[in-house]
Parts: sequence; structure tokens; C-alpha cells
Amino acid sequence: MSTLPTSQGAQKPHGLMRILGLGFGLAVIIGSTLGIGILRAPGLVAGQIHTTGGILLVWLVGGLYTLLGAICFIELGTALPEAGGYYVYARRAFGPLTGFAVGRTDWLTYCTVLGYVSIGIGEFSSGLLPFGEDVAKSIAIVALGAFGVLQWTGVRTSSRFQEVTTAVKFVAFLLLVGACLVHPRFPSSGVALPAGGAFAGLVFALQAVAITYGGWQSALYFSEEDRDTTKNLPRSMIGGVLSVIVVYLLVNLALLATLPIPTIAQSKLPAADAAAVVFGEFGGRAILILSLLSLLPLLNAILMIGTRILFAMGRDGLLFPGGAKVNSRGTPARANFVTIGIACVLVLAADFQKLVGIASFFLALNYCTCCVALMVLRVREPELPRPFRTWGYPYTAVIVLLGAAAFLYGTFVGDTRTALVATGLLAAGLGGRVLVDRVRVRAAG
Repeated sequence: MSTLPTSQGAQKPHGLMRILGLGFGLAVIIGSTLGIGILRAPGLVAGQIHTTGGILLVWLVGGLYTLLGAICFIELGTALPEAGGYYVYARRAFGPLTGFAVGRTDWLTYCTVLGYVSIGIGEFSSGLLPFGEDVAKSIAIVALGAFGVLQWTGVRTSSRFQEVTTAVKFVAFLLLVGACLVHPRFPSSGVALPAGGAFAGLVFALQAVAITYGGWQSALYFSEEDRDTTKNLPRSMIGGVLSVIVVYLLVNLALLATLPIPTIAQSKLPAADAAAVVFGEFGGRAILILSLLSLLPLLNAILMIGTRILFAMGRDGLLFPGGAKVNSRGTPARANFVTIGIACVLVLAADFQKLVGIASFFLALNYCTCCVALMVLRVREPELPRPFRTWGYPYTAVIVLLGAAAFLYGTFVGDTRTALVATGLLAAGLGGRVLVDRVRVRAAG
């Protein structure tokens, strides 16, 4: 079991630099969460919930559930302030084998997200530049390489980039909201939509909202590099989630003020339709620019997170020991380039959408596992120092766990075949790990 780092000090002996603060914590959460999801998801929600009040309520409920999750996981992050996030909590609660399973799948999930986001950057860039869609993957590879160099220059540079680009993105979303709200309004009621299955529609809408809030946990992966984890992690996670909730509600209000609900419900990208109403012919280009701005801090944050997972597992000797090597500027350089290399392979993969489905299943499974870890550690290690204790425990933790389990179940039912493939990959990885451990034990004996 690794020794827990203290909450003070300038730099760890292994090279991670304790220089991050509240600004970065807010930036990595907002930058990882606020993105193109909110430009698309309102159409999915409006397709199931056909009243203004109902739509806003679903987004608020999803935000409050996310806030409860953040409050629960802050306890884990402040009690175990080590790089690696979910991996650290699973290893502490269930041992190295489960920790390996969570860490490996979490890292692969973020590699997949890197590939997905970089392709998005390529597609949006090709839409803005006279290159055509054929070069989207080439632009994606170039983007990954550029961000890899950015990471290599050091944590000071990459964290400052995160803060600046997130601030620009945040302001850009507010400008879009303001432009829509001052535009002459359409009636929000519109043409009546078919009711459909009320409960099933509500569940689908909540799932879409929950996915859009994904990214709220990002600050957990950097708790070892925070100057004062005890103070900054609660502030950044609670403040970041609250900021995203406010922006999401404002975006939905702006869309409802600009477009009738049936138009929103039938649109694959409601924000583009609203921008066309407000900005005319420039509307489509405006949304492309906003989407591209949304992806830059997201790609930076995801790469930093993936690197920290590989670093933590390498330090513990569970996956790629070289990943624990840190350069003089505080970046796990080898982990950085290995993560980029895997992401580039995924960009070139023939069936990328299937990989995204597998990653979504792993994400839901790991979230559920760490919810259980919170409860297990409360029972098994009551003496563990907890600078922040979950508000309303155990009721809040039970609510979060039930929601996580429901999301996992929905992921499994929604794409059973992909979930079974993911389960097979997980079992194969665990089997390989057990085999390697046995060989090591025999060799040592």
C-alpha cells in the first residue's frame, strides 16, 4: 500500500510538482464538462419532455445528482490525495487486482476519448478550412502530437493553457446565451408532440443529461499536484459543477427563447439552428467555432488525466513501470507519449464507434465501483483521515450508488453486445494480470 502524500510541500520526490491551485481545478472540471454535448443534448431531452418547465427540471435534477456525486467523491479525493483518480480508490478498497482492472480500463477509456475528441477537432477544423473532410483524421493526429508537445513542456504550461482556453470557452457560451436571449422570441409551446412512453422518455432524457455532465470528476486525478488539496478540491469540484449547472440551464433557456420546442426536439444540433436564427448565414460557422473552442481544453484535460492514471499504475508496478518517469518540468513524459500513441492507433481504427461504446461501459462500471469503494472504506477504515466528509452520508452515497447502478444497467441493456465484449476484455485483462503475478511469484521462489 503506497504512502499517502501530505497536503503541503512544493514537490514530491518522484517528480510530480505540487503547483496546481483552485483556478486549475475549476478549469479542468469546466473544461472537461462544458462542451459540444450541451449543443446536441437539448434536442434529445426535448424529444422526450415536451414542456419548458419539464425540460429545465430534468437538467436541474441531472445537475443536482452530479453535485451529489462530486460531494461523495471529494471525500475520497481528500482522504487519498494521490494521482490516478478512480484507480487509487479501487486499489485501496479492493486490492491491487481490482485496482489494476479499474486503472487499466479507465486509462483505455480516456485514450478512446482522446481519439474521439481529436477526430472532432479534425472534423470541425476541416469545416472551417478549405481542406475537406478527407483530412479530418490527419488533423486529429497532428492535434494529438501538438498537445503531446504542450504536455512535455511542463505542467505549468499545460495548466495555464487549460485555464485560459476554458475561460475563453466559458465566455463564448455566455455570449451565445446572451445573443439568443435578446433575440425576438418564438412561442415555447409550439406544435404538440406525441407523448410516447412517459417513464421511458424520462429515463432516456435523464441518461442524456447525465452523459452531458460527464467530466465533473476531472480534478480528482490531480489531487497530488494541488498546493492544498484539502481546501482546493472541495471548492473546485463544487464550484465547477455549480458553474456548469448554471450554464446548462442558461443554454436551455436561450434555446427555448429562440426556437419552438418541436424544432428543438427534431434537431440533431439545436444550438446550430438557434445560431442560424440569431446570426443568419454566419450561424453555422459560429457553432463550428464554438465547438472547436469547446474541444481544445477538453483534449488537453483528457490527455493530462490519462497520463496521470498511467503514471500512478506505473509507480505501483501494475502497468508500464516506465510510466512513472517524470521530467524536470513535472510531466510524466513516457506516460504522455504512450497515451498519445494509443490514441493515434484508435484514431486510425476501422470501427471507432464500437470502441466508444466499450469505453462508455467501462466508464459506468468504474464509477459504480468507486461508489462502492466509498462505503467500503467508511466501514473498513473508519480511522482514515477524512478532511472532507460526504454531506448527508449514508443517504447521499446510497442515492449516488443507485444512480450509478441504474446508469450501468442502462448502458448494458442499451448495447448488450458491446457490454458483453467489454466484459470479455475486462476478464481477459484480469486473467493476464493473475498469470503474470503467478509467474513472478514462481520466479522469485
